[in-house]
Amino acid sequence: MSEESRKLRIDFHVHLGLYTYHKPWVTEWISKLYPNGYDEFINRYSDPGEFEELLTAEGVDYACILADQCPITTGMCTNEQVQEFCRGRKRLIPFCDLNPYLYTDLGAELRKKVEVEGFRGVKLYPNYQHYYPNDARMYPLYQAAQDLGIPVLIHTGSSVFKASRLKYSDPLHLDDVANDFPSLNLVMAHSGRGFWYDRAFFLSKLHPNVYMELSGLPPAKLMTYFPELARNTDKVIFGSDWPGLPSIGGNMDAVSNLPLSAEGVDRILGGNAARLLRL
Repeated sequence: MSEESRKLRIDFHVHLGLYTYHKPWVTEWISKLYPNGYDEFINRYSDPGEFEELLTAEGVDYACILADQCPITTGMCTNEQVQEFCRGRKRLIPFCDLNPYLYTDLGAELRKKVEVEGFRGVKLYPNYQHYYPNDARMYPLYQAAQDLGIPVLIHTGSSVFKASRLKYSDPLHLDDVANDFPSLNLVMAHSGRGFWYDRAFFLSKLHPNVYMELSGLPPAKLMTYFPELARNTDKVIFGSDWPGLPSIGGNMDAVSNLPLSAEGVDRILGGNAARLLRL
């Protein structure tokens, strides 16, 4: 890895502030994080130029922008919204979402999203959309992603939102996927948050193609959740879950202050993501 890529700062987990619609409980939850004016803040950064200025102020070079098609749990942020938000902006990397209840041919749809529409990754929400990640109907999507060389980011662990089902977000389901698609890079969003930190860590050590991602986890707790984190920095990726986390740069600084090597910090904060995204 080059010196330049090691020092990149990449946020692997960013949502749009304005969805087509949010479930009321989502808006209520996020609003509490912005007591000085949620609407003004979100409306400002719904402009991609303003958002890039925010990234600059936070010390972030690239951000992965995630579609979210979860009408029963969080709401709808369409692939088209994300595509338009990222259009012509190299720092903003679009990730589509393919809800298996909304598409019939997941493999063909993903190929179109990448080859025609320019998406560079896919985000999956099993616990929000109610399916097991190792369900056979998801395998055409995984095959397409492996063929295309794009990463698959998958929610693992808990959620605070109504209608989420925890049974679908056990990282152990990804053991089947990792074995059946050994060249597919799988990234566990939230690293098994709540119940399964040990499983997420073990899977990332066991499988060369499985990575942990840190969104939604307080940096001050990371060494408690993952006591051997220093031994696994080549398999860990930073994500903020913005706007669910108001300060991206603050969390990056907190990760930098953990008892990790400088090289390990650089890998977590950008180097590993740069490799998966082929930056």
